[in-house]
Amino acid sequence: MLLIAAAGVTACSGDSRTPDGPERTGSDAPAPPTEPAAFDERAAEAGLAFRHRNGARGRYLLPEIMGSGAALFDADGDGDLDAYLVQGAHLEPGAADGGSPAGDRLFRNELLETGELRFVDATDGSGIEATGYGMAVAAADYDGDGRIDLYVTNLGPNRLWRNVGGGRFEDATEAAGADDPRWSVPAAFFDYDGDGMLDLFVANYVDFNLGSHTLCTFGSGEPDYCSPKTYRAEPDRLLRNLGDGRFEQTTDRAGLAAEFGNGLGAVPADLDLDGRLDLYVANDGTPNQMWMNRGGGRFENRALFGGSAVNRRGEAEAGMGIGAGDMDGDGDEDLYVTHITGETSTLYLNDGDGHFTDAGMPAGLDPPSLPMTGFGTGWFDFDNDGDLDLLAVNGAVRRLDRARSGDAAAARAGAGTDHERRFGQPNQLFRNLGGGRFEDASPLGGPAFAAYEVSRGAAFGDVDNDGDTDVLITNNDGPARLMMNLVGQDGGWIGLRLVTADGNRDALGSVVHVALDDGRVLMRRAHASMSYASSSDPRVLVGLGDAGVEDVRVHWLGDGEESFGPLAPRTYHELRQGKGR
Repeated sequence: MLLIAAAGVTACSGDSRTPDGPERTGSDAPAPPTEPAAFDERAAEAGLAFRHRNGARGRYLLPEIMGSGAALFDADGDGDLDAYLVQGAHLEPGAADGGSPAGDRLFRNELLETGELRFVDATDGSGIEATGYGMAVAAADYDGDGRIDLYVTNLGPNRLWRNVGGGRFEDATEAAGADDPRWSVPAAFFDYDGDGMLDLFVANYVDFNLGSHTLCTFGSGEPDYCSPKTYRAEPDRLLRNLGDGRFEQTTDRAGLAAEFGNGLGAVPADLDLDGRLDLYVANDGTPNQMWMNRGGGRFENRALFGGSAVNRRGEAEAGMGIGAGDMDGDGDEDLYVTHITGETSTLYLNDGDGHFTDAGMPAGLDPPSLPMTGFGTGWFDFDNDGDLDLLAVNGAVRRLDRARSGDAAAARAGAGTDHERRFGQPNQLFRNLGGGRFEDASPLGGPAFAAYEVSRGAAFGDVDNDGDTDVLITNNDGPARLMMNLVGQDGGWIGLRLVTADGNRDALGSVVHVALDDGRVLMRRAHASMSYASSSDPRVLVGLGDAGVEDVRVHWLGDGEESFGPLAPRTYHELRQGKGR
């Protein structure tokens, strides 16, 4: 993104596009649906009453347009997914409504207790008082006590909320040595050194404060949000779990201090199939990092040599969210990174050795992503046919000039708040056709997908335990959306929860291979950290289509492989390390 300064005002633009970017009209728009909607939005109906607020007061402070995320996790251990939603605040003194910020919210899912999907706000009495300017949340059991904890990143000090049971949390940030006072966005729990304990990676964005705020302008000269390049990038942080509830800072020792950018996305994955978890970091406007795990607690950035630092034209792009998954069924994990309007989001196709090819154009994903600014994203099999589909949720970071678009698009964008009219964009669903090709199936998302909102986070999980993947979407300065899957449960599926030998913790990072009687072998990883600023269901949900299951094999992270045989479909199974063959 090019910055042109004049008289203390910065005008932000990118490539040769107009500041608003192209609209999705005419032949660029997906065809009208010819089949029933695959999702139904039910947040309000289910009691998930949450509205994000960014605290904007007309000064266009950069953090206002970036937040925020959500987590789907089992907070109380009852077998269903609860929800944590990260709230913004007011950045300027004296601007807070009623004198105090609203804070993050914890919602308890009462599905198992009542038999129907219903969320209850359980924040009061939980011990959680998260009133910072929130960005992201990562959910995992870092201390191995069988209860899932939360790490919340902020503009300012982060917070580690330790789950003490009974629906209560305590602030363990200082005791654990897990704070970072800078502007952090993505956080990821993963066991990088193979000692059985979850370490923590935190990526930082830019050095922003009210004193460093710069006024930027829209193409017409009106105020607008700045490019991140207006500010200095901040270094990331890697924290090693010591096993006693504390972390030690190992960024320098691990080699991650050598390079950093404007970090917005992070996902752990074994990108070269050597049995160790690597770490991919998406940066906003600077080259991405692909930290390959060399063992002994050391990493090496191989993004440039591995073809995943920049796009096929050699350009660094505005990386936001990341999805990692085996989209082509060849046994390795491919990457999808969302970008800003005027840049295509990038599909990085893995050859199995950690070398990637920009394959978005032949996959049919480049043209529909060009008009959009993507944030939350993920590979998931929405129709349970065995192929991973793709979701991208969108919302601009610079003002859109609706007058340039066609009448129909302008009319659609006009029904909403001023914020939505300026920055709103529809979300997108891409169906996997096989052979490395996708089609834009966004109309199947229903009316909530077509709405012009400013979407950010996307957390994936089976909220009603019916065997398909639902999606919790957050909107900047707007309501949360709970997209309930209407079609996946009608196909074949099998649900797997991988747990460590003591049964206390989800075996994050371990891999499942499900052999089907039609000859396919589907590879899926147990992971929670992906998308943008969000944390997802760690259970592995595998779509089977019409096939049956011949064998389920688990490659435990750092500790061999076991077979659990031909497990029954259409149900969830708990697979404990050491109990297979």
